[in-house]
Amino acid sequence: MKIALVAQHATPFPPEGASQAGDDFRLRELSQNLARKGHRVTVYTVKRDTPPADSAKLHPGVRVQYIGAGCRAGLDESELLARVPAFSGPLRELWRRERPDVVHALRWTSGLAALVAARDLRIPVVQSFDSLGIAERRHGLIPRNAGTERIRLEPAIGRSVTAVLAGSSDEESDLTRLGVPRRSIKVVPCGVDTDEFAPEGPVASRGRSPRLVTVTELHEHELDSLATLLRALSRVPGAELIVAGGPERAELPADQTYRQLGALAASLDISSQVTFAGRLSRGALPPLLRSAELFLSVSDYEPSGMLCIEAMACGTPVIASAVGGHLDAVVDGTTGILVPPGRPALLAQRIRQLLARPMLLEAYGVAAADRARSRYSWERIAHETAAVYDSALDAAALAA
Repeated sequence: MKIALVAQHATPFPPEGASQAGDDFRLRELSQNLARKGHRVTVYTVKRDTPPADSAKLHPGVRVQYIGAGCRAGLDESELLARVPAFSGPLRELWRRERPDVVHALRWTSGLAALVAARDLRIPVVQSFDSLGIAERRHGLIPRNAGTERIRLEPAIGRSVTAVLAGSSDEESDLTRLGVPRRSIKVVPCGVDTDEFAPEGPVASRGRSPRLVTVTELHEHELDSLATLLRALSRVPGAELIVAGGPERAELPADQTYRQLGALAASLDISSQVTFAGRLSRGALPPLLRSAELFLSVSDYEPSGMLCIEAMACGTPVIASAVGGHLDAVVDGTTGILVPPGRPALLAQRIRQLLARPMLLEAYGVAAADRARSRYSWERIAHETAAVYDSALDAAALAA
């Protein structure tokens, strides 16, 4: 099968030293695993200032095709939307000359460009949104007076494509409320590298205190959930909390969210229990996860549950807020525990209960690693994604 992955926003070859995380990493893993199954994959993205050529080889069987004039990395959604015509026109001409069997668009601006480019070419288009604008607005990530184009266009894109890949059951429910036919939606979560994230491997150094770990970007919208975590920690004597992520460690003092959390930790008299580790390289994350008794993710909104899945793959049980992708990823009472968001006393109680029962923690860890391997390996995710492509091809053939 010839597969076109349209990722207008992506940087398939990140600068040296950049962390391999988020959408770019997922794009690389998905394309590589599709190619390993014998498919021919081309990734279409906006040309940056850095690429020396119009195309490049990403993996065996995976080619990157750059489109348009060079532009800076990190364009926001309004800038990407403005560039859709300049992106979709050349894309259409490329597909006229070398027609893919199926198109898979990643994020909404890529979906819009793919639909325009594929018009009248009878190519089925599959869409992944990653996160929906209505969900982000509901949780305060998009201000009321912003994101209107996205919120207006995502439902139209979802109803116009052949199939939509939802990252979680929660996203599937939102899509149906937007009028996307349930028959065209398939829940296929993000995958995890079960070789890199595995129970076996190096373990970060630690002391004797029970270790709790959370990972965050220290964005302002995460402040309330992180404050809940610190308030819970104040009720768990003797435990240490490692807060990984955000700016580089040397740059943390300049970060407003870090300063606010530091002040809260001081007011709760737990400064000695909390370590802000700053941004970690991707290679440093699995050893840190393996070193923890528990991984904590208590955000109010979590579309994928990816961090919990990575922790589970390392054999580390999780306590997570009962929202979004967490509801699919965490089997409550088997691989970890789900708690309502914003309940620090209840969260502390659950932490204390698990830390007091090391055999139960061990059992949760074994079950967590098994679930991550069996449900979230990239091999399985690529297989499920390819099955959606096959169904889209069948649907397009019937409609022809």
